[in-house]
Amino acid sequence: MKNTVEFRIESLILQRFTNEFAFTQVVIVHESYFLLRTNCQPIVKDLKRTLYQECHGRELAERKRWYSRSADAYQQARPRYPQALIDRVVEIAQLSAESRLLEVGCGPAIATPAFADLGCRMHCLEPNPDFYRLAQPTLAAYPQVTLENRAFEEWPLQAGAFDAVLAASSFHWIPPEVGYAKAAAALRPEGYLILLWNKELQPSYEVYQQLAPVYAAIAPTITRTYEDPTSQTAILQQLGDMALESGHFQDIVSGEFIGEVTYSIDRYLLLLNTYSPFFRLSSEERQRLFAGLRQVLEQSGNTIQLTHVSMFHVACPKPAT
Repeated sequence: MKNTVEFRIESLILQRFTNEFAFTQVVIVHESYFLLRTNCQPIVKDLKRTLYQECHGRELAERKRWYSRSADAYQQARPRYPQALIDRVVEIAQLSAESRLLEVGCGPAIATPAFADLGCRMHCLEPNPDFYRLAQPTLAAYPQVTLENRAFEEWPLQAGAFDAVLAASSFHWIPPEVGYAKAAAALRPEGYLILLWNKELQPSYEVYQQLAPVYAAIAPTITRTYEDPTSQTAILQQLGDMALESGHFQDIVSGEFIGEVTYSIDRYLLLLNTYSPFFRLSSEERQRLFAGLRQVLEQSGNTIQLTHVSMFHVACPKPAT
């Protein structure tokens, strides 16, 4: 079975083609750019506290193994980055086959091939041994790409050696007092920090309301706050602001892409296994929860429509003083 995939930028259809994968239909419906945004301090404060508690504030040994329990599901179910987003980042950062990139936390190599296809040299760091294992066969196709099972915090700095430091949905796992300074030091003066983000896939608000009683009855510890594209955009904007607030970067350019995808119910439940709140559940609780969610979702068919925001931030290092 084949599905049609459409890509839209500012509501204009750029490309239409056929996808061999029955589970996916993508419609990117908006793109926007903004420079040096005004900070929203209450959101920044809440987000910083959450990131410390849930991500970079954990011990390094725990962070290294965090996704091991869902590594295969992560590779299979997490969304990829829109090609239009990659193209814009390549243009802004002036990447080419002559560029040298350092990727921080490449995971199972979800974003890496899009940049490796340029022919540029890449050195990819991945601290999780299971992600490292999954990334190996993908990156074996690129002789100019090297892969190292090491955390960025432990990596011996190669000062001024890279044209870009890339992090795809990973930089929030690095303590900011370490990450921004070290990334800036690894860059050439004319280099770029590239941060890519995919926010969590969200069902429609109507479906969210239908699923809420299941969560309340079976897994009340999971708080599923609904995030529409505006909310997701506001959160991701703060991550770009943090790069500026670090004092190591300037002249940030950001782009937002709002995507709609169709997942099979099986694939959606597999996706939920990759989100940290579900790690708190026992195997039995998770099975009961997913059975309840499936029962509700299958009343409307075998697929679910989901929306999420993808965003990039590209920033320049501040000159050394």
